[in-house]
Amino acid sequence: MAKLYMGFDAGTQSVKVAVYDENFNPVASHSLPTTLHYPQPGWVQMNIDEFLNITVECMKKTVEAIKGKGYSPSDIAAVMGDGIICGICGVDENGKAVTPYINYLDSRTQADVDAINAKNLDIWGRETGNPEANCMFPAMFARWFLANSEDFRKKGVKFVHNAPYILMNLAGLKGEDAFIDWGAMSGWGLGYKVEKKEWSDKQLDILGIDKKYMPRILKPWDIVGGVSEEMAARTGLVAGTPVCAGAGDTMQSMLGSGVFEAGQGVDVAGTCAMFCVSTKGIVPELSKKGSGLIFNSGTLENTYFYWGFIRTGGLSLRWFKDNICQKADDSSYYRVLSEKAEEVPAGSNGVVFLPYLTGGTGEFKGASGMFLNMTLDDDQFVQWRAVLEAIGYDYMEITDTYRAAGVDLNRITVTEGGSRDSLWNQIKADMLNATVVRYRNAGGAVVTNCVFAAKAAGHIEDVRPLLEKTIIKDAEYTPNADNSTLYRKLFDLKTKLVKTDLQPAYATLMQMRETKVEK
Repeated sequence: MAKLYMGFDAGTQSVKVAVYDENFNPVASHSLPTTLHYPQPGWVQMNIDEFLNITVECMKKTVEAIKGKGYSPSDIAAVMGDGIICGICGVDENGKAVTPYINYLDSRTQADVDAINAKNLDIWGRETGNPEANCMFPAMFARWFLANSEDFRKKGVKFVHNAPYILMNLAGLKGEDAFIDWGAMSGWGLGYKVEKKEWSDKQLDILGIDKKYMPRILKPWDIVGGVSEEMAARTGLVAGTPVCAGAGDTMQSMLGSGVFEAGQGVDVAGTCAMFCVSTKGIVPELSKKGSGLIFNSGTLENTYFYWGFIRTGGLSLRWFKDNICQKADDSSYYRVLSEKAEEVPAGSNGVVFLPYLTGGTGEFKGASGMFLNMTLDDDQFVQWRAVLEAIGYDYMEITDTYRAAGVDLNRITVTEGGSRDSLWNQIKADMLNATVVRYRNAGGAVVTNCVFAAKAAGHIEDVRPLLEKTIIKDAEYTPNADNSTLYRKLFDLKTKLVKTDLQPAYATLMQMRETKVEK
């Protein structure tokens, strides 16, 4: 009997399911896109049952594929998945959603965030490592649901993330059985004790969130149940196949990029472009108010990391291809854009893009996405490079914060879908003045999940040696000194433009967006 493991990654833009063998070679996989909804300016939400249904469909296709290769569904020893760490919905007693799924792209809680931060409490930073509330935190979404969702107030029993929602439904669990792993727990941003891996009664009381709504906290490799008869019929999996508690996508991507120890940097080039640095725990210099960094615990015990982010980093790239270039059905057009953009000089002829397509936060809370400084000589390839550089400028600010705290960032690993783009990687190397390394197993969250499934099944003890075997260096990009010098000058000018020159314009632009024809 063969030993196979199934893993899935439920991301913002797509869900991927794959099966790996006992040597962690890929056997079969399938993926499908998700749908984002924008009911109001600054609001971004999803249907969590779409996550469930497309994951089930991907599982079905993957099971059919392994059967076509001579394997049996009974060969699959366990199922393990990961999902978005900053996003929740509310579920009823049957474990079914009674609210939309709100994730990190949403800004509806900004006024509440400002009110929480006005209290100037130090308990947040002391217990979570996050000194301030942020409108991407699930803790703030929970407050919004409690204040605005009549369905949740009447029928809600728990708040859950998207991967646990999929996993608990796969196992046929009820709402009271809801769970979260200790890494994704820290995605809540507030409301927990990060080092003790437990909910904080005091924080939850301040937030006005009854502890009864919080899911139980588990280890990622804990078995929560087995595939139900209903889900066995829908997926092709064998009923009773062990289902793990799951993990956070960022945590798994970091492990899949070889980050096992403190002091390593990773660029998770997904929908939310995240720049992560692993640490041994809370670093006071990085947990200061105004740093803009988020602190989380990792999948493995006693592992931690900080991350800075550009909420619409990867989404800006998809938006440009789909909406501006009108190439929504042509994923290969990313390659066309980057090949042509290689001919555009560093600095994009002075063209600047602001990537705040779902609204700004903090000092940029009135900002929106925009192109500036264009002439008749510019085309979509200049714009494309400007979009890439816009994300890079935000990375430069995050990198400056890390380096000021003494973190050595001369070498950075890139992962997730954006890491496949060589131009993008070279731009990062130049802008951050650091060597950028890409591994062949880019976006290694799914195979990482399969390694943990093997641990859950009792087939392995230590995951690190096996994870290291799945990682092979694919490419390395060294910074161009002249470009690095140019980008530093342009960064200073862009910072002045965004933080000073454009500030008075944000309110006017927002007023123009909100002005409609009177009926």
